[in-house]
Amino acid sequence: MNQSATTTPAIPLDRRISRFMSDQPLVPLIILLIALVVVLQILRPGIVNERWVANTVRFAIPLAILAGCQTMTMLTGGIDLSIGTVATMSAFIMVTQAVLHDPAVAILIALIPAILIGLANGIGVGIFRVHPLIMTLGTSLIGTGCLLVYQRTVIASGARVPESLAWLGTGITYGFPNALLLFVPVAAAIIFTLRSTGFGRLLYAVGDNEKAARLSGVIYWKVIATLYVVSALLAGITGLLYIGLIKSPSLSLAEPLVLPSVAAAVIGGTSIFGGRGGYAGTIIGALILTILTTLLTILQMPEGARRMLFGLILLLVTAIYLRIIENR
Repeated sequence: MNQSATTTPAIPLDRRISRFMSDQPLVPLIILLIALVVVLQILRPGIVNERWVANTVRFAIPLAILAGCQTMTMLTGGIDLSIGTVATMSAFIMVTQAVLHDPAVAILIALIPAILIGLANGIGVGIFRVHPLIMTLGTSLIGTGCLLVYQRTVIASGARVPESLAWLGTGITYGFPNALLLFVPVAAAIIFTLRSTGFGRLLYAVGDNEKAARLSGVIYWKVIATLYVVSALLAGITGLLYIGLIKSPSLSLAEPLVLPSVAAAVIGGTSIFGGRGGYAGTIIGALILTILTTLLTILQMPEGARRMLFGLILLLVTAIYLRIIENR
């Protein structure tokens, strides 16, 4: 008796896990986020309450916006190391100009250098084909030098954080941080842009296959120039929000957020090789890193060890995503 039965070969467990993570990238992130909250509650019973949630979200928002800059640039296979300097410049210029001008005027003045640095990055990467890592590192160093020169010219004028920015950065209304009034529209705009606009599709196309995108009529330099200007403008806005939260101007205000912003984007599922990722996962990645920072503070881990941990996270997550791509 002949039996013609076909059996499908069993899919290995590691490939099934890889496929699940590729199809549902937010699920493991949410599980990890919940697990960190549980561990935090176990180590410090009672810490997880309404006030802690509000403070966590409040400190995660600047990181999430900067990570949004990284997400968009990484979709094209690039990176933006200048966002920390741009955010710091915008904050420092605004608080010093607020002594002399109306806060609205001071904000406009502060955002001009941000736009100029973004334009320089876009021209360097898009037209002259300088590698994004080198270009943004160079503009970051130039911006830092300019800020040092500027600081000497206004050292006697003092600084003032406008009440409106302090309210936005530190205020909590009905248990919700006031910073959400800025973050929600920004996050919605980024998600909508990436998912539903031609510009968003161009970012994915350029990152996935630049040569094919060029052959299909994409004007590469225009896409890249627009991208880096938008990234710098968002970084400048983040600096204004962050100074309202910290209330203490510094020449290195937002620099410590650069590496975590890259880590948040990578953890959120954005590929450093371009063409894959999204902002929703990046937001969760920013929350994960913020809670992880709280956890490390409770464990009294020094700053150097934290930076080492962020570096290891980048290497580990990149290796995981490479394995996922291989098993697809």
